[in-house]
Amino acid sequence: MVYTDADLVALLREGDEAAMAELVDKWSPVMLRVARSFVDSPQSAEDVVQEAWLGMLSGLARFEGRSSLRTWTFTILVNRARTRGAREARTLPEASPELGEAAASWSSIGAPSRWDTTPESVVLSKEILLELDRALSELAPRQRQVVTMRDVCGMTAEEVCATLGISAANQRVLLHRARAALRAALAGYYGG
Repeated sequence: MVYTDADLVALLREGDEAAMAELVDKWSPVMLRVARSFVDSPQSAEDVVQEAWLGMLSGLARFEGRSSLRTWTFTILVNRARTRGAREARTLPEASPELGEAAASWSSIGAPSRWDTTPESVVLSKEILLELDRALSELAPRQRQVVTMRDVCGMTAEEVCATLGISAANQRVLLHRARAALRAALAGYYGG
């Protein structure tokens, strides 16, 4: 069912478990991708998403509707992810992504699975995903966050600006630079 923000907030404040479950099912995969752009491990990203849901629920009574519920929730997520990412940067060494992580981080949201792929295509796809994940991890943090939110998660420019607290012009510049770097990395892969 499709709810307006006001209806959804009212249902959540009343403790409607079905509305909450639908929201968690709908937003959690995107939240996980956004969190992953701030932290070093999938486990940390999962923890951040859980913390964001708890923060949203505990702050729901104070939600004033000055932004959409989604933008407000993602702002909570980004704040938690930034805090966790900064803490991890001080304590954990950077790990290199493994094949399974790279493939999982790019293939699950909205991507229909194909049953007719050849083994060669599967191997090539995994190689491309690894290269793309490597290139994404080498971007400046803010570029990685913007391109992940826009191109991987499908968030609007307005949502990204509100969530990250950046101007529309800054968002466009960061997105352009990130896309250019990813294109160059893939061109290098295909050319090499």
